[in-house]
Amino acid sequence: MPARQHRITRGDDYRRVVRHGNRVGGATCITHAVLHADGAAPARFGFIVSKAVGNAVTRNLVRRRLKWIVDHRLAAGFTGADVVFRALPRSSDAPFVELRRDVDRA
Repeated sequence: MPARQHRITRGDDYRRVVRHGNRVGGATCITHAVLHADGAAPARFGFIVSKAVGNAVTRNLVRRRLKWIVDHRLAAGFTGADVVFRALPRSSDAPFVELRRDVDRA
């Protein structure tokens, strides 16, 4: 799980990223990103997984998978952006490799 400094926690921050960020759509998730003016600022991530994805167990599984992918991005040195992932219903049935491919492409 990303450390507190790497999480988007406020609703205003989610809205800012989703409304004003660059959007990249995929088969399993939609990615919104806003670059920081200071490229050295820590990257922050947020996750939106609605009930359309499935029941609570399924939603948490999808969220855990996305967090794992983010942890590896942070370990590789990703900085300078606020990113929000919105999981689509197809993400519940998609294999982990496909979910990772969509996130990496974005």
